[in-house]
Amino acid sequence: MAGAITNELPPAAEGRQGRPLIVTEDAELLDDLLRLCAAAGARPEVHHGVPRGRGSWEAAPLVLVGDDAARRVRGAARRRGVVLVGRDQDDSGVWRRAVEIGADHVLVLPDGEQWLVDRIADVAEGVGRPALTVGVIGGRGGAGASTLACALAVTSARQGRRTLLVDADPLGGGLDVLLGGEAAEGLRWPAFAASRGRVGGGALEESLPELHSLGVLSWDRGDAVAIPAQAVRAVLAAGRRRGGAVVVDLPRRIDEGVAEALAQIDLGLLVVPAELRAVAAAARVASAFGMVLRDLRVAVRGPYAPGLDDREVARLLGLPLAGEVPAESGLVDGAAPPGGVARGPLARFCTTFWERARARGEAA
Repeated sequence: MAGAITNELPPAAEGRQGRPLIVTEDAELLDDLLRLCAAAGARPEVHHGVPRGRGSWEAAPLVLVGDDAARRVRGAARRRGVVLVGRDQDDSGVWRRAVEIGADHVLVLPDGEQWLVDRIADVAEGVGRPALTVGVIGGRGGAGASTLACALAVTSARQGRRTLLVDADPLGGGLDVLLGGEAAEGLRWPAFAASRGRVGGGALEESLPELHSLGVLSWDRGDAVAIPAQAVRAVLAAGRRRGGAVVVDLPRRIDEGVAEALAQIDLGLLVVPAELRAVAAAARVASAFGMVLRDLRVAVRGPYAPGLDDREVARLLGLPLAGEVPAESGLVDGAAPPGGVARGPLARFCTTFWERARARGEAA
């Protein structure tokens, strides 16, 4: 069981990184807390009471106070990120003691173990603002969604942001191929099929192929065409915790795994060629994805059929217009990755997109 005294998160959510502090004399409780810290990849500092002198109590990004030590820390300076940890679920007095020491949360073991592991892991990773996560969907087959997804990721990485490109379409041929890195060393989706709970963001980043200064999670050349939903959730959450930008190339159908990805996407781009049949097909895709995505916009790709322009396509679909996706030469013969030419039309489109998307996010 985990209960909140306030609605505030521990300071790890503000990006502070460091060693958690454990305050307890209960040997059994200490063993449990050390075990949970180890599971989260953190090495804590341990004291029986408030550490002497200034430093540890104030600076620790997370303080775990055993219920046995509540009285001893009662006079310590008030601060955020204090969790009172106990074992007796029937002890109503734990809430009073939590208020007395200014704790943000009350945690009762063993029920609250997973919650606590997640909070400790946040501390170990120095979690800050989650990555701006963009999903790209083709309005029909061959719409150019994968090309745009790669261009967005390449542009973001070129601007100096930590960037992760996720290939969520097992039938798409592999984004590593599109980026010219099918032989690059690193893990692909099938390696994460057994992932459960929490995946370390740093470990994920180090395990993936790095292409054009960005991390790429794609598919291998094997027979796997699906990843369990819980694995998709864990892996994408790990990528988002590292901050920067995450771009997800999505298939045009929604299964359990795709639904988990959509739950973590901030903004969706529906790529639609400017022809009537493509608009009709995209309308069905928009209807399905629009029920899940909070912000779905249309990116129109020419050439235009008679009577159509980008605004008319957006009007027919009933979606906000993200802009017109320009064509770019040199993609077929592999001269450069999509968006790889900094002054090219596709890179300029992506640069403008990121500027507007981040401006909307900061204003939200």
